[in-house]
Amino acid sequence: MSGTVAEAVGAALAGCGVDTAFGVVGSGNFLVTNAMVAAGARFVAARHEGGAATMADAHARVTGRPTALTLHQGCGLTNALTGITEAAKSRTPLVVLAAEAGSPLSNFAVDQSALAAAVGAVPMRVTSAAGALDAVAAAVGTAVSGRRTVLLNLPLDVQAQELRGPAAYPPLPAPAPVAPDAEAVERLAAALRAARRPVFVAGRGARGARAELAALAERCGALLATSAVVRGLFAGDPWSLGVSGGFASPLAAELVTGADLVVGWGCALNMWTMRHGRLIADDAVVAQVDDDPAAVGAHRPVAVGVVGDVGLTARAVAAALGGGAVPGYRSERVRTAIAERGRWRDVPFTPAAVPGRIDPRTLTIGLDDLLPAERVVAVDSGNFMGYPSAFLDVPDEGGSCFTQAFQSVGLGLATAIGAALARPDRLPVAALGDGGALMGAAELETVVRLGLPMVVVVYDDAAYGAEVHHFGPDGHPLDTVRFPETDFAAIARGHGFTAVTVRAPGDLAGVAAWLAGPRATPLLVDAKVAAEEPSWWLAEAFRGH
Repeated sequence: MSGTVAEAVGAALAGCGVDTAFGVVGSGNFLVTNAMVAAGARFVAARHEGGAATMADAHARVTGRPTALTLHQGCGLTNALTGITEAAKSRTPLVVLAAEAGSPLSNFAVDQSALAAAVGAVPMRVTSAAGALDAVAAAVGTAVSGRRTVLLNLPLDVQAQELRGPAAYPPLPAPAPVAPDAEAVERLAAALRAARRPVFVAGRGARGARAELAALAERCGALLATSAVVRGLFAGDPWSLGVSGGFASPLAAELVTGADLVVGWGCALNMWTMRHGRLIADDAVVAQVDDDPAAVGAHRPVAVGVVGDVGLTARAVAAALGGGAVPGYRSERVRTAIAERGRWRDVPFTPAAVPGRIDPRTLTIGLDDLLPAERVVAVDSGNFMGYPSAFLDVPDEGGSCFTQAFQSVGLGLATAIGAALARPDRLPVAALGDGGALMGAAELETVVRLGLPMVVVVYDDAAYGAEVHHFGPDGHPLDTVRFPETDFAAIARGHGFTAVTVRAPGDLAGVAAWLAGPRATPLLVDAKVAAEEPSWWLAEAFRGH
């Protein structure tokens, strides 16, 4: 092999198994990005680095494989920082490849390593031709084995150096799952034997372990719930409560609160999933299973902590239990209650009567009935976000991509693009507020250019609704967070979308028509929603802030 470091680094990333990259190409990352493509990787151009970062994050989450983000030096990186922060907080295996200015006098010169460290990413650097391939392997290895977001700085002067000699890029082995300690397994088994009303709450670390958790839950009579991040993990199970926490249905909250044992499986049991601890009864035993020792007990004290892979631990505990199944929390009364009122759409409500505006619950139930079940849903942040998170069903944990660790408004559309490319077999659905839709509007062109058959739903209340409902009741002026109504349908059509404006249930006929047609262009639903009342979860979001 002979060529420049830039060419070698691009080829090495592809050779290490990074088959997809997102980014915005400038002079500093032009050569390395082209080298990735020449080596067989797919490159997806975004219209803004912030969008590219979130697309890469979502793609890595949904595929479970490391993804690359490629950026220009300095301003390319700073533009992407919010998306990188979200990825780092979510422990997404992401390799951020950023060109780096060599001179402190350059207009592009910033302390890129300090920026990465400040937001929780791992900074690394290619320092010479001789060490370039090792640096790439270390970056990808850290992203995969450590589930970390890594910034690999590629200085401009090093990029131009010549690299000669043979090169081999063996795919990095998957990290070995952490086996649990036998004594810890027995302590958890003992807690399950003693429990009469156990509840399992699965989080991000439980991806891929549905079968093991469902089998163990059947043995000990546990009910099943998830954090918002893995919504859909237990879809279709008659003992599933759906999401625990701020998005929980009234029945789910009641049953979780009634548990005498709560086990978090790859789940932080943080303030969002446990409603600041109020979903856990004072006398309930709390257990937590996680393959990261630092995560166990990080958000609340636990009586039983097990360090281990979720699937391996669930199988080991099932073996330790022995004997047959016990009923636990699984009575006929509970089964009937879950079937009849376990979902939010089963809870009666009186639709808001606001002329020219549709109740967001009515809207989302109507969309849930119309859209194909095989879907992948991405939700932006804002007052509206509980509606698609609670009323739009997903088929499994791969049907939802929830980029909310940093709680930034404006990531939803880019999240949907990354998820759509990861799951081309499913209908991608982006649920956005009006604020987030305008923040991410540059990527509407990306949706059209990529030919994605996406449905973008804008819940337009002409405001930053969270602030309206948080500060309005105290009499604060709200001029700073209210806006004139925006014609999102016209904006979408300008980008090449089909668009419908929805002010009443009958207007959803336009969605049905698009679904029945060739779907040659993506669809934007400009939903003018009633917003006189805050969403039910908003008080939880602001509690403690």
